[in-house]
Amino acid sequence: MSKNNVSWEKIYNGLQIKNHDFNKYTFIITAEQIKVCVKDFNKTSEKEVRVLCKQDSREERPQIFIDNNLFILPIKNGEYIICKGDGYIDIPEIKTQSLEYESKLDFELKSSKIGNSEMQYLDFAYASSLIRSFLKDDSLVLSIRGRKYTPQFNFNTDLYKNINVVSVQTEVDAGFEGRNKIVLIEAKNSNTKNIIIRQLYYPMRQWSIHTQKEVITLFFEKRENEFLIWEFGFNDILNYNSIILKNNKKFKIISE
Repeated sequence: MSKNNVSWEKIYNGLQIKNHDFNKYTFIITAEQIKVCVKDFNKTSEKEVRVLCKQDSREERPQIFIDNNLFILPIKNGEYIICKGDGYIDIPEIKTQSLEYESKLDFELKSSKIGNSEMQYLDFAYASSLIRSFLKDDSLVLSIRGRKYTPQFNFNTDLYKNINVVSVQTEVDAGFEGRNKIVLIEAKNSNTKNIIIRQLYYPMRQWSIHTQKEVITLFFEKRENEFLIWEFGFNDILNYNSIILKNNKKFKIISE
């Protein structure tokens, strides 16, 4: 469902974004500009820059973005670009039957039944060796988690060239390192239809710079009693829009 429509209408008109030629250039917008445009609003949701720029699915964009085929990306602390095109990737339904997976643990994890966060489900899948089995790599160990800042990197979209990113905060729900690869996971515990590619692309670029190992990106969800995993890749590491689905499966974990 689109959100923050009134605030973004004010920003869009106040900064004359409607007159910008998005077929040629991105539109650079700063946190300070946004604050000035929405200073007369009272609700936090109507004036908090972080909230206004958090558009993690197509449906969470303001209506004026939806109508004009736009999406927003951070490029440095306090600075964003508005782009034309599709900045999102579908999370397709996995139509194959779920596979029964026997946990590699020889005891039942009692703590896994308390709470319902995506982190807890992801930890349970890792403890059961599901992540290792999905990727056929027994060497993977948990080594990355939480927020970090990217090094500098450039990228293209299908419409724009040489977009520069410097020290943007990323968050990885879990990351694993093996002998030959790094695995980064974005996890949700809802029926996700699509997500902004940035959540997969920025961490991938970040860790491709930090290590010479292959970087693999997974999207993970728990739905009822099933664990779903999608593996995404990029045909061109420099192209944000080159994302492809490489593999997906769903599992039921059978414990002792």
